[in-house]
Amino acid sequence: MSSPLQIGLLVFPRVTQLDFTGPLQVFSSVPGAKLHLIWKRIEPVPSDSVLTLTPTTTFADCPQLDVICVPGGGGTNALLNDEEVLDFLRRQAEGAKYVTSVCTGSLALGAAGLLKGYRAATHWSAMEMLGEFGATPTKTRVCVDRNRITGGGVTAGIDFALTLVSIMVNRTTAEAIQLQLEYNPAPPFNAGSPETAPAEVLALLRERGAANQARRFEAVKRAAERMMQPR
Repeated sequence: MSSPLQIGLLVFPRVTQLDFTGPLQVFSSVPGAKLHLIWKRIEPVPSDSVLTLTPTTTFADCPQLDVICVPGGGGTNALLNDEEVLDFLRRQAEGAKYVTSVCTGSLALGAAGLLKGYRAATHWSAMEMLGEFGATPTKTRVCVDRNRITGGGVTAGIDFALTLVSIMVNRTTAEAIQLQLEYNPAPPFNAGSPETAPAEVLALLRERGAANQARRFEAVKRAAERMMQPR
C-alpha cells in the first residue's frame, strides 16, 4: 500500500479562514490524502472572523509533509519575525515536494528564505513586498515556479488547490473535485481586483487597511534585514 499524501496547512492567530478552508475543502477530496492543521500548540486559534480553529498537530509532532501550505491574513505580520515558525517552514521545505502559500502567506515563505529566486503571487496589497525577500512578484491567480506554488488573495486559494491537485494527481481528479464543489464562479460585481474595482472602492479599502499596511511594511523590512544576518 502506498503511503498517504501528507498535506499540512499552517493555522495561526488572525489567519484569514477562507485562505485555508478553500484549499482544505479541495484537498479533503484527494484520494489517500492525510490533512494536518499545524500550530505551535494544540489549543484553539482565533481566525480573523468569528470562526475559531483547532490545530490537529504541533510543529514538534508534525510528520514530514509532501505539501506545506501557508495561508495569509492579518496575523501574517507576526509570523515574519517569529523564528519558531520560520524554522519549522525551513525544516519542512527541505523534504516537501511542494512548498506553497495562499494570499500573504507567501510573505512568510519569503521571510523563511524559501522564495529567493522564485516567481510568486500574493494578495494585491502585498505584491510590492515580495521583492524584499528576493522573489519576483507575479500578478496571477496561481503562480507555479518549480515546486513553489503560490496563490493570489483569499479566493484564489481554491484555484491554487485545484491546480496543485492537477499536478500532484491528475487533471481528471482536479476537475471532478471542481464539479463536486460546483466551483463555477460568476461574481455579481467586477470589483475583484484593483484594476477593475471602481476608484472610490479601491480608495476606501486602501484607507481602511492603511494602518495594517504600515505595520506589515515594518515587519517585512525587519524580516528582510534578519535574512541578511548569519544564523
